[in-house]
Amino acid sequence: MWELQQPSVRMVTRLLLLTSVLLSTCQVAESQALFTGVTLTLEPSNDVSQGTNVTVRCQAVVSSSGFLNRKYTIYKDNAEVHTESITTAEDLIYSLRMARVANTGKYKCKVNIQDKELSSNSEKLTVTGLQTPVLSVDKRVFSEGEEVTVWCKAPEESGNIVFYFYKDSKELYEEMVNANQVETRLRFNNAGDHRLHCDYRVILLPDSVPSTASNNVVVTVKELFITPVISVRPHGSMIIEGDILDISCSVSGNLQNSSRLKVYLNKGQNLLSTGQSKANHSIRALAEHSGEFQCTLEMGNVVKQVTENVTITELFSQPVLTMYPTEVFEKEKFTLTCRSTNYSSDRISASDVKYSIYKDNYTLTPGSFNGIYVVPGVVRNSSGIYSCKADARMISKYSAKLPVHAKVLVSKPELTAIGRVVVGKPFQVRCHSDRGSLPIEYTLWKKYSEVNSTTVQQPHHQAIFPITVQHYSDMQDYKCEARNNPKIDAVVSNKLNTTVIVPLSNPGLSVVPDLLEVTEGNEMYLICGVEGSPPVTFKWYRRGNNQPLFTITSIQSSESLQIKGLGNEHSGTYYCEAINYANMVRSQPVTVDVKMAMWKKGLIVACCLLVVAVLVLACVLRYNSKRGKRENAAELSVLRALNQMTL
Repeated sequence: MWELQQPSVRMVTRLLLLTSVLLSTCQVAESQALFTGVTLTLEPSNDVSQGTNVTVRCQAVVSSSGFLNRKYTIYKDNAEVHTESITTAEDLIYSLRMARVANTGKYKCKVNIQDKELSSNSEKLTVTGLQTPVLSVDKRVFSEGEEVTVWCKAPEESGNIVFYFYKDSKELYEEMVNANQVETRLRFNNAGDHRLHCDYRVILLPDSVPSTASNNVVVTVKELFITPVISVRPHGSMIIEGDILDISCSVSGNLQNSSRLKVYLNKGQNLLSTGQSKANHSIRALAEHSGEFQCTLEMGNVVKQVTENVTITELFSQPVLTMYPTEVFEKEKFTLTCRSTNYSSDRISASDVKYSIYKDNYTLTPGSFNGIYVVPGVVRNSSGIYSCKADARMISKYSAKLPVHAKVLVSKPELTAIGRVVVGKPFQVRCHSDRGSLPIEYTLWKKYSEVNSTTVQQPHHQAIFPITVQHYSDMQDYKCEARNNPKIDAVVSNKLNTTVIVPLSNPGLSVVPDLLEVTEGNEMYLICGVEGSPPVTFKWYRRGNNQPLFTITSIQSSESLQIKGLGNEHSGTYYCEAINYANMVRSQPVTVDVKMAMWKKGLIVACCLLVVAVLVLACVLRYNSKRGKRENAAELSVLRALNQMTL
């Protein structure tokens, strides 16, 4: 048994080894494949007519020594349409049998071999010619409002198609489908013969391709012998406000199918009444009811309409509210008049019309009156929205609203200066009232003389006047007045009161102590003084130095600079400057010579006297010394003579 199985085991082993060798050989072959490109061709050509069999051929340019797994993908307008994997070297064939316009587009092929992907160039396929559509209906004779089923077919076409239906060459309906036919139901409300046809468009983004028109089908629509009828009472054109107006809408004709019947009575957008076979509407006539009334019949999908124009004459005209005077101020009386200028003399007289007046929707007149009302001046607030009403024969009419804005009297103005006021320089003053209705006339006065005037018309405008004063006391001479009601005296402001800046003048620099007494070791005061308005900024300078020695701002007319411990280095020329909001002035220079101290002078004199005394003493001593020497020499000569005599 073992001997019989042993050859079989050897055979299996040899087969496994052979398989391993073959696989290794295939792997070596795959690894040696050279994939260089992909080409795509359209056969028989890129432009064909409908019904042609088109071949899309995709060829991979590959050099190899063995079998390769090739994955082909075909795209149309960048959308994948076919995928196939093959192991042979044959081209991929993608067939378009009986090509239609929907097959028009750009085709491209992509091939994947051993994870390497290459694509071909795009090729444009153009298919021309569309099938003529066929129109059919389920019936050719029918009544108004009935539904008819219609079909439009192009059985050989494909893709996204928009179908159009036409009645008497006018487009009636359209529908887009992804099919080669469409079915719909249409209604016809106009009696008579009508010619129907259809056509379609194949969508090829961004364009579309139209077909030719289909066959014509003639259908006959039978009229329903029913009509709407509208009647108006009273008859004729002399319908006057206050009359009872009766309007009815009914149906005339064969009412066998009255269950589906409905009538509507309306005026413009207002539905007045409705019913199954009749609709009535009754109102007290007003002029505003004039116009076109419509009676509409509806049965299923059949709609018929008739109109009647109604003219209603006014019993009296709309009242008009007027006021006198047309402009009033607070606490001034005025008159309101309410009048209807026209009325129907056949029905009423002018005295039959009664009036009422309202303010802000509240009645001012407790009962009807003749239309003239005086608003008293004692009314706290006469401003408001006024209106009036006229009544006669149960007819009421309102006037347009009349807004009344009572003007506010101007308040006492205030006269103020704008900016700093400097004597001798021009500046501006403003005259302004906090309250008062525009326009307001402002006038500037100097004592009893008018300087200037202006009228302020707008809220953002101001009354500004230029003036110049030569002395600060001139400010008290100015006033202004304001007026916005010519019937009332103007109101006058207070006198102009503001700070006046007087320019600086007469600057001077003085020295304390006197210039002759300025000595070393003492102190010195440099006093700078001016005339003019404070605050004043004082600056002291020493000639030869551009920087001030000292600066101070004061409300006084003079200030001083103290220099202590005077020495010879403080000698020099000094001056000061004074500055206020109007100007700057400079003093005349002052030269200071710091003299030597008295004790130094005494010391020098003492030293000089001491030197003189020492010199005198020295001379005396020298003289005495010389004299002694001569006496000693004489004595010595005498002694020498005596000595010789002794000898």
